[in-house]
Amino acid sequence: MGSSKEELQEVEDRSLEKLAETGTSLEETYMKAGLNADDASFLANFTEEQRTKCIRKIDWRLPPVLMILYLCAYIDRANIGNAKIEGLLEDINMSGTQYNIALAIFFVPYVLFEVPSNILLAKFKRPSQYIGILTLGWGVVMTLTCVVKNFAGLVVARFFLGLFEAGFFPGAIWTVSRWYLPHETQTRIAIFYTASALAGAFSGLLAFGLAKLDGIGGIEGWRWIFLVEGAASVVLGIACFFVLVDTPALSTGWLEPEEVRFLELRLYAQRGRQVVDEKASKFDWKTLFSVLKDWQLYLQVLNFWSNAVPNYGLKFTMPQIIKNMGYTSANAQLLTIPPYFAGAISAYLSSLVADRFRWRMPPIVTGQVCVIVGFAILFAKAAEIENNIPLCYFAVVLACIGFYPILPATNAWTLNNLAGERKRAMGIAFMISLGNCGGIPGSFIYIEKEKPKYPTGFGASFAFAASGVAAALTLEFFFAQINKRRAKLSEEEVHAQYTDEQLQRMGDRSPLFKYIL
Repeated sequence: MGSSKEELQEVEDRSLEKLAETGTSLEETYMKAGLNADDASFLANFTEEQRTKCIRKIDWRLPPVLMILYLCAYIDRANIGNAKIEGLLEDINMSGTQYNIALAIFFVPYVLFEVPSNILLAKFKRPSQYIGILTLGWGVVMTLTCVVKNFAGLVVARFFLGLFEAGFFPGAIWTVSRWYLPHETQTRIAIFYTASALAGAFSGLLAFGLAKLDGIGGIEGWRWIFLVEGAASVVLGIACFFVLVDTPALSTGWLEPEEVRFLELRLYAQRGRQVVDEKASKFDWKTLFSVLKDWQLYLQVLNFWSNAVPNYGLKFTMPQIIKNMGYTSANAQLLTIPPYFAGAISAYLSSLVADRFRWRMPPIVTGQVCVIVGFAILFAKAAEIENNIPLCYFAVVLACIGFYPILPATNAWTLNNLAGERKRAMGIAFMISLGNCGGIPGSFIYIEKEKPKYPTGFGASFAFAASGVAAALTLEFFFAQINKRRAKLSEEEVHAQYTDEQLQRMGDRSPLFKYIL
């Protein structure tokens, strides 16, 4: 940790005036971060035009592919809600409670295997191979879901779907951190996270069309949903091996040699001087314990739950809620599309603003407030939903507008404030795995016998969003207070007290580490 993140942030801003005021040149600042004179000179003289061109190349290749893969993953996990109103429960003799269990079982392996999956991903020289295997796996499982005959078969299919999907999201987040600097991450995460919103829209549109195949080939409409969408995932899994980019060093086919050098050096400078092995592929108990004891991760989990619990619950139940308004199944499928499009737009725009101002808390709290208002309306008016269709539909749209800015900001905020490759890989996976535990209560809060009022579903969603507001504001307060306390110490005082190795091993607990708000 040879330099503060604040100094390096100024370098990446090309804030020459600020650096000139302190008498520090770009080369000197990079050398303080651990670069040799030749590398520091190269990085300092890499022009703004060259930087922009290089980052745009990545933007066109990495986030769009991750977005398509996540779109595929989210459609495959959430299409069970579309299948439900097309006759799934009746055809395989399932009760509403069994349906809730089938929803929840997905999250057991999904939560348990996220941290091990990121460690395993780090062992692959080419991340595209590992992510391709995961995509193929969940595609095959989804395709075979079309042949389930009973509750037990559906539970087994959902379990293996969760197992294969577990590694994708934390792996994608970590992959983004290996290409981009902290202040660039949220917008890129938002680009592929908007797929979770678009998945709801496309899922409704696809279900509307695929349900029309009901009876063709002796196959029910809901089975066609699983069959076609699963087959599409298999195709994408094969494509992943060829189109997903790996690391800058393995991307010489589309990056110039100087661009590869630039990308590697700026990440090295951002990490600071490395004096001990920090490879993420190596597991050690000390890093795991530091993750388990990290207070910030548990507050970030509450932020995650403010999205996960109400979002999963609504995603699995939205077609039914809209059908309760008096619409046919076909029209209910189509009316799920606008809320998700609104959510996708809000996720992207809020992330642009957050990266522009480098402030993560506002989009999180703003989204949480929208969720609170949306579910407060539904809680109050759903008892007479057919008499309040415009207001209740507006509440559903408002909730979706609130959901989707929360997770890009939460994940970027977490990534930005974990120091060290190993802790970052474990920490983001740990936070996401605990966060996805929210899918389990989310699977049970909408009780079939409570429709159309759903007091448990709407009330629990309101409560989780409110707890998220408290968590986000608490994080902001403590990060700011710790930064103020650390700012009182000069680098000379810190280095007189600790060696470089001690500072690096301290990671984000180092007096030189500045939390990003």
